[in-house]
Amino acid sequence: MVDITNKSTILRIATAQAVVTVSTIETIKAIQNNTVPKGNVFAMSKAAGLLGVKKTPYIFPLSHLLPIEFTGIEYEINTLEIKVLFTVKTIYKTGVEIEAMHGASVVALNMYDMLKPIDKGIEIKSIKLIEKKVNNSNFKDRFKKDLKAVVIVCSDAVFTGKKEDKAGKSVVEKLHICNVPIADYIVIPDEKNIIQEKAKKYQSENIDLIIFTGGTGMSVTDITPDAILPLLDRRIPGIEETIRNYGQDRTPYAMLSRSVAGTINNTLVLALPGSTNGAKESMEAIFPAVLNVFKMLKRS
Repeated sequence: MVDITNKSTILRIATAQAVVTVSTIETIKAIQNNTVPKGNVFAMSKAAGLLGVKKTPYIFPLSHLLPIEFTGIEYEINTLEIKVLFTVKTIYKTGVEIEAMHGASVVALNMYDMLKPIDKGIEIKSIKLIEKKVNNSNFKDRFKKDLKAVVIVCSDAVFTGKKEDKAGKSVVEKLHICNVPIADYIVIPDEKNIIQEKAKKYQSENIDLIIFTGGTGMSVTDITPDAILPLLDRRIPGIEETIRNYGQDRTPYAMLSRSVAGTINNTLVLALPGSTNGAKESMEAIFPAVLNVFKMLKRS
């Protein structure tokens, strides 16, 4: 089973189809006139599909057990063909295309079962995925290719060579995945004046995104937020809340992080945790959706 622990819970939609063909127009008329001996074909098949889609993870071993938020079933009759359109929605970490295709298949099979006493020439064909949507799958930022980012690791231990940096490298890796070029990657000590100096320097060089990692905890040496906050024109509470909420689902200590997000003119500044998991999960929580901020900043 695919590991989805680092994926975000968002709206996911899939629509699948199945096509049932009958051999005579009399079969179609029997369905429309509700004279099929076994009962109302469309209503019964819809009920079968609703039950079937809920059983998907119990039939397909690699499917995840997920909440089905909506199921929609439509029928389209075209001469001797009946097209079944099966739509499934969920707010979860993984898609519902298998659920939609399974549901469409069950509807078609139930129609076959109900119609076979009056029509021996029924066929089921063209079971396929029609459409798959993820709430952020259409995310496009026309400014993305123009962005430049800087990653700054705030850590006395890393600066003095006593510890290897992994948090900053995880941030760099995620930026590469999101096609955001790295203009610089540096390590600095936990000193307020140096943190502020670097933020001002890179902002003056028109760097679009400055990401600090480290120094967001509660110890006396954790001063990154304290250094950055006075420099910000505006904070972005939604980014901070998303980082902490995402982390809290994975560790009870995320609530103790003082991650900060805001802007200095048109530069987005983020202060993320210094632990490897904390930095990685923070990036997973907000990227690539956070890049949408640059559409607004470029217009200002």
